[in-house]
Amino acid sequence: MIDTTYTPQIKVCGLKRVEEAVECATIGVNAIGMVFYPKSPRWVTEEEAKTISMALPQEVNKVGVFVDATFATIMRKVERCRLTAVQLHHRESPELVRRLRNEKLLVIKALFIEGIPSMENASEYDASAFLVECGQGVLPGGNALEWNWATAKEFGEKHPLILAGGLAADNVSDAIITSTPDAVDVSSGVEFKPGGKDLNKVKAFMDAVSKCSIEKTARRIF
Repeated sequence: MIDTTYTPQIKVCGLKRVEEAVECATIGVNAIGMVFYPKSPRWVTEEEAKTISMALPQEVNKVGVFVDATFATIMRKVERCRLTAVQLHHRESPELVRRLRNEKLLVIKALFIEGIPSMENASEYDASAFLVECGQGVLPGGNALEWNWATAKEFGEKHPLILAGGLAADNVSDAIITSTPDAVDVSSGVEFKPGGKDLNKVKAFMDAVSKCSIEKTARRIF
């Protein structure tokens, strides 16, 4: 769907508790992310992810986040956990992206400002959308680090862009204005501890995003 004036969509990532996921969906979050990377403090089991997915409304995208997982592993999680989208968050191959797209999945490929693959590698991937973030830190992901979001603006004019990394209620408006993304992704910026979401922080984040109306040919990703 194409709009000329829009408010970016919102993905909240790293959910571990079904109650928090349902609360996020109730107040209007477009996508819920569940992390299948065992080294992450936000890692979920198949049973936890399935419980979350089954409790969410149909219109909310259920996104599985993977780090260098195989096609077979990803598809097993998709089927058992009832995922509607996958996010590939490290150095996955273009071929893996193509195979997952052929399964009629929404496929998000992460690109990194200070890492590989970068925005310059986007043409190699037939992804549904790209999530762009800093890429520094011990773990794959944003690691709560802010970066110069404006550097993604030109990229977002050519590709479906999800902005991530260091976002919170007090800076997301500036990030949206400077980068004009199609969607924003938040995790640590709405937490009281890793994997524990603070509903008041989620509401504050959503309120800040709702006040940003940008003129752009926007792509509805979720």
